[in-house]
Amino acid sequence: MEPLKLYQILVGCKPAGRNTEQHDVFFAVGASLKDLTTQILEFWPEANGKIHLDAWREVTSVEGFNISIVEKTAGHTQPSKALFFLNLGGYKKDEFDELHYKMLLVGADKAEVIKKAKESAFFLHTGFEGAPSHIDDKYGVDVDDIFEIEEVLSPELKERYQILITAGETAVQDEIHLGYLPLKNL
Repeated sequence: MEPLKLYQILVGCKPAGRNTEQHDVFFAVGASLKDLTTQILEFWPEANGKIHLDAWREVTSVEGFNISIVEKTAGHTQPSKALFFLNLGGYKKDEFDELHYKMLLVGADKAEVIKKAKESAFFLHTGFEGAPSHIDDKYGVDVDDIFEIEEVLSPELKERYQILITAGETAVQDEIHLGYLPLKNL
């Protein structure tokens, strides 16, 4: 049996009644990208199966830490560090858009990873007076989205698996796959 992996996927579709394509970030666990088809369809039922991937990666390395998926055991304990997703938002003068930069960070809590995110080039250099860059969300620090990845896995996955974070030996970065990929082509 192939080892299970954590996947980060940017899914897209044009739901009924919308003028433009919409996107969301989805995290799933499987042995291969093709194995995730059902999970992807269940994640965005409003797409009525007309969904595609715009980006994806196997999450194996973040900030020098190795990331793997392991089965939960009866005596499993909460790790001291967790894997977080952050969605930073910002603006560029004369561009009719809110730009976003998605990050995975490892930390003990949200405060630690927010501090790291505020040191990123995107946060420091995107925005201007009246339209500052921000980490979108409701936590009082102007955060768009921040969550511990284990929190947003499906209930079935949360029950069976956990994300294992260990000190990394290499600085190899995950390959990010970009481009329009219909589900039927997985």
